[in-house]
Amino acid sequence: MGDRLRLGIVASESVIMDFTYIFTPFLAWLVAGVSKFIINSLKARQLSFGLIGYGGLPSNHSAIVSSTATLIVLKEGIAHPAFGVAITLAFIVMLDANSLRRQVGKHAEAINRLANVDLEHRLLRERMGHTFLEILAGLVVGVVVAASVILLFGK
Repeated sequence: MGDRLRLGIVASESVIMDFTYIFTPFLAWLVAGVSKFIINSLKARQLSFGLIGYGGLPSNHSAIVSSTATLIVLKEGIAHPAFGVAITLAFIVMLDANSLRRQVGKHAEAINRLANVDLEHRLLRERMGHTFLEILAGLVVGVVVAASVILLFGK
C-alpha cells in the first residue's frame, strides 16, 4: 500500500480514489470565479459583489467541464471512454450557456422593461448566459488549471 499512496491518491484494498478528479474542477471553478470578480470589479471601478453569478467572463461552467475533460485526456488518454462522456457533457454545458441561458437573460430583460410600471415587480436577473468569448475564456481556464494540476501532482 505504501507505494500506491502518494499526494492526491488514497489506496485501499480494491478502491483507488484519485482526488485530482474532485480537486481540479473545484479549482477551475475557483480560478474562473475569482477572475470574473476581479474583471467585473475593474470594469465597475468598485468591488462588484452584485455581479457574482451567472454570466460574465470567464464562464465558470465552461472552466469546470473543460478542466475535467482535459484531466481525463492527460491522465487516461484521448481513447478512454470517460473522455467521450466528458467531452459530450462539455459541449452540452457550453452550448446551453450560449443559447438557452442567454435567451433566458434576454427574456428577463424584456420582462423587466414591460413590468417597469409595476412598483411591486422584483427585477429579474438579466445576466444569465455567455458570449462565445466568455465560453472560450472559461475553456482556456479549465485547460490551464488541469494542465497545472498534472504538472504539480503528476499523472
